[in-house]
Amino acid sequence: MGKLEGKSSVVTGAASGIGRATALLFAGEGANVVVADWDEAQGNGVAGSIKECGRNATFAKVDVSNPEDVKRMIDTAVQTYGRLDVLFNNAGVEGEQVPTADCTLENWDRVISINLKGVFLGMKHGIAAMLKTGSGAIVNNASVAGVVGFQNIPAYCASKGGIIQLTKGAALEYARQGIRANAICPGVIATPMVERFTSAGEEVRVALESLEPVGRFGTAEEVAKLALFLASDDSSFCTGAPFLVDGGFVAA
Repeated sequence: MGKLEGKSSVVTGAASGIGRATALLFAGEGANVVVADWDEAQGNGVAGSIKECGRNATFAKVDVSNPEDVKRMIDTAVQTYGRLDVLFNNAGVEGEQVPTADCTLENWDRVISINLKGVFLGMKHGIAAMLKTGSGAIVNNASVAGVVGFQNIPAYCASKGGIIQLTKGAALEYARQGIRANAICPGVIATPMVERFTSAGEEVRVALESLEPVGRFGTAEEVAKLALFLASDDSSFCTGAPFLVDGGFVAA
């Protein structure tokens, strides 16, 4: 307990899935949490759950592809808790499942805008806040789809690969200014996003599970624990790296 005691954090996409699990874990480890999401009802619910446990949380409604929203989100953390120590850029969408030649420009633009532009905007404004205090930890949620190829989700793969490269560049730029940046690369995790993939039937779920060498989906809580490690001082010598949390997916 207490790995983030007194630290100010922002978690995007915090209303559900990995974001929700991470927001709750950060709070349990002593962080003040800005619960950021476009879903006001669920986001306020997560913030309420944190407060019920005697911890500090503030909800911020945000469209991560909107520069003004993202700046307001970061400003909320600084104004409410005095500084920004941890930023978990987690918000993302999977987009349509179609081959590259059939991917519409609308789908491409939407996925890239939320997944990649959203992370860039978070880093842009988050780093500016962290530079004022001379320290900070950024964790960006990429995917195994940014490391190995997947069929029929071209925009998603491109966005997640881009997140890894964006993370590496920023890590080098700010390494001597006390700011670390790392990416996490989840495998198949039991989240609302995966539920949408498996909604076609039980055979789809079984097929996805079979891709994991450990024989099951990962949990949001398992991913959150890696995010906590990278956000805390336990990972003080880690920066610029993609960390797999994939049940052996990439090793297979």
